[in-house]
Amino acid sequence: MSLLQIQEPDAPPNKTDLRLALGIDLGTTNSLVAIINDNGQAETLPDEKGRMIMPSLVRYDKDGRVTVGEEARIVDNGNAKSVIASVKRLMGRAAKEVGDDYRYDYASKEGMVKISTVAGEKSPIEVSAEILRHLTRRAKTATGRQVAGAVITVPAYFDEAQRQATTTAAKLAGLRVLRLLNEPTAAAVAYGLDNAEEGIYAIYDLGGGTFDISILRLQQGVFEVLATGGDTALGGDDYDRALAMLAAKKMGITEFSDEDFGV
Repeated sequence: MSLLQIQEPDAPPNKTDLRLALGIDLGTTNSLVAIINDNGQAETLPDEKGRMIMPSLVRYDKDGRVTVGEEARIVDNGNAKSVIASVKRLMGRAAKEVGDDYRYDYASKEGMVKISTVAGEKSPIEVSAEILRHLTRRAKTATGRQVAGAVITVPAYFDEAQRQATTTAAKLAGLRVLRLLNEPTAAAVAYGLDNAEEGIYAIYDLGGGTFDISILRLQQGVFEVLATGGDTALGGDDYDRALAMLAAKKMGITEFSDEDFGV
């Protein structure tokens, strides 16, 4: 989507002068970035290896190096806990809300969540900013254009603190937030429901870290959110852990910790 174009009359379009609005799915498990191309179609942007989907993983090393995405799976710093996954579940949450039910070492049980890594304490906002920064670089490389801002999807049941944390992460990444869009609404548009018959629709969203439902009313091509509900601490991560614990139990493994389940 081009937001700004300045050129001389009758001059051929210069794509490098076009500024893009990005669409970013900042997911618990995976993330991706897309644009509206020159043909008016949504286009997901690949990395240099042609991969569209990027795992929402961030690895911190002692030397200050930060690795994002698929490459972060390779744990070569001797500390698996420095590979941060599913950080979306910690966005906008206080340390006392998290307790001991997660896989990381926390810097304190007071205040907002801080994760201890080999590179020092990192907040979920800082980790999310690395993901957003990486996706923005991908978009610039793929298109050769500057970025004006982004629409970022969030779970419908995110509270104000979680939404604000997402906005702050984007700002930290140098990205202007044009809008936070509820994921069920984004799904409705993606599946073409905005061109469907008018009426009331129920949309479920079961992701890697959240589970929610939105009741939407479609009228004259516009969605109105009538109600939302859900759990921002229930998702695929919990299913994976429950299945892993069941398998361990059946194999006679009775002593294990969250570290045993890996990233």
